[in-house]
Amino acid sequence: MAIRPIVKYGSAVLREMSRPVGEITSEIKDLVADMTATLKEAGGLGLAAAQVGVSLRIFIVDLSALDISAEPKAFINPEILETSGATEYEEGCLSFPGIYQLLTRPDHVRVRALGLDGKEFVEEADGIYARAILHEYDHLDGVLFIDHFSTVSRALVDRKLKKLAKSA
Repeated sequence: MAIRPIVKYGSAVLREMSRPVGEITSEIKDLVADMTATLKEAGGLGLAAAQVGVSLRIFIVDLSALDISAEPKAFINPEILETSGATEYEEGCLSFPGIYQLLTRPDHVRVRALGLDGKEFVEEADGIYARAILHEYDHLDGVLFIDHFSTVSRALVDRKLKKLAKSA
């Protein structure tokens, strides 16, 4: 397992539509292991492959910072089946260090994906787990959390965004 650099705002890979994973190979398993190590090092809740510069439909969610019994979970080629409810909560993103914003997202999600074993699973999630899944899923389609900001909120962080983009 290697810790990979996290891609920051301004890098083109964050806006790309990620490609589906064809086969779960040892390279895919190594990528997920690297992503898990990277996420643990960064102290985040989720990480999409695009955030480590790989444009594949993979993300991981690790709630162990909030629940000691939680294990990291890989979602490969995920598909959102349904969402419901709505809740506002402060959200951040490892690709946008220092930027946080109250965002409204569904508070329930049902998602189908492949696990590292190649088997399909369906996951139901609520609260922060649902939020993390939806946030990371957005990354697979090149959608960033700033795309959910209001015009006013976006204007308030514009200088920070320009500085991040410049350093990318």
